[in-house]
Amino acid sequence: MENLNPGAELYAQYNWYKKTFPPVIQEAADEFFLPGLQLGLMGISKNINPLMDKDSYFVTKVRIDKQHDLFFRSSQNAVALILDRALGKVPKKFDLNRMTDLEAKVITAFNDFLFSHVVKFLAPPPPTLKRTNFDVIHLTFFIKDIEENRVSRFIVSLPDVLMKPDTVVPTGAHFSYDNFEQSTLDVDIKIGTTKFSVLELKELEEDDIVVFDESNLKKMLLRVKDYEKEIKLNPNLGLVLPVENEGEEQMADNKGNVNLWDTIAVEMTAHFDAVKITLGDLKKIENNMVVDLTSIYDNKVTLSVEDKPIARGELVIVNDRYGVKVEEVLANAPKKPAKAAAPAEGTDEEVPEMPAAPGDDTEETPVPAQGGGGGGEEDEFDYSDFELEDDI
Repeated sequence: MENLNPGAELYAQYNWYKKTFPPVIQEAADEFFLPGLQLGLMGISKNINPLMDKDSYFVTKVRIDKQHDLFFRSSQNAVALILDRALGKVPKKFDLNRMTDLEAKVITAFNDFLFSHVVKFLAPPPPTLKRTNFDVIHLTFFIKDIEENRVSRFIVSLPDVLMKPDTVVPTGAHFSYDNFEQSTLDVDIKIGTTKFSVLELKELEEDDIVVFDESNLKKMLLRVKDYEKEIKLNPNLGLVLPVENEGEEQMADNKGNVNLWDTIAVEMTAHFDAVKITLGDLKKIENNMVVDLTSIYDNKVTLSVEDKPIARGELVIVNDRYGVKVEEVLANAPKKPAKAAAPAEGTDEEVPEMPAAPGDDTEETPVPAQGGGGGGEEDEFDYSDFELEDDI
């Protein structure tokens, strides 16, 4: 069988270990203690460190021949469970470090009895030179007291060279990815980026068109978790949109009103919302093939600055770049508390009033906000939405 990973050999041999050793271990326990303990194989490993982590073990070493040994490792809880079964339950908690000679003899006798049942499945040792160590297979078992529903574990470590397991040989056709080509998954597709001044952000409105300078009609960037891959596309020319430079003229008219903050440039990105593609298309993308993703063009696009969504719209093509026609602006919610409004009709809610100066009975007149190019009722743009310090 092909070695797909370091544990592939054990995967192929698992069924043999499962059929061979658990019945033998269970039979030995029933003969030694009478029925009442349930044992089962939990796992097979060549690395014992994770199996023995954060637990104390009683270890019995049994000599197979001059070169090979077998080990039984019973956890502290497994020893307590076995002793309660053999000697009767005691009120105090069992401590492996304070084990009596009688208790040690019971566990050792049980392990010797297990060995007499297990050794018959070991192959004769090969005629090799004397060796000081050898590879081992660790079989981890759970041991359960059926009456009290207490469970623990113990480990049987066998010399690998004495194991002759049957290996599963794959038959029939191999798994094919083609069986799942129409299955879908969610991906993030980045259309492009552009530099935008803060003033342009403040004046962004519905029906505006944002053109992304860093975009390519034949390429987009796909992300799935930590995986990134450039998509090669045939552009949908039905998205081509002729536009005029009205935005540039409006910016020129407002130059006299800008300040330092308004001139700061931030990076805006455009991503499709909730894009689903098939595994077949993902395979084509991986193979650098040109992919027809016409269906994604109907998805809405989110415009973001500093990972904060600011607008949503539809994809268009302007000259040789992608753009977005804005349908909804998300960044124009009130940033400062507005002047107290009158309570809604039919409610008892009271609205706090601003204290008037002594002797002043005149009605207060709202003062229009300065800057930002808006009317008196429009809130001033809040720069704190964006972390601009690193961009200065």
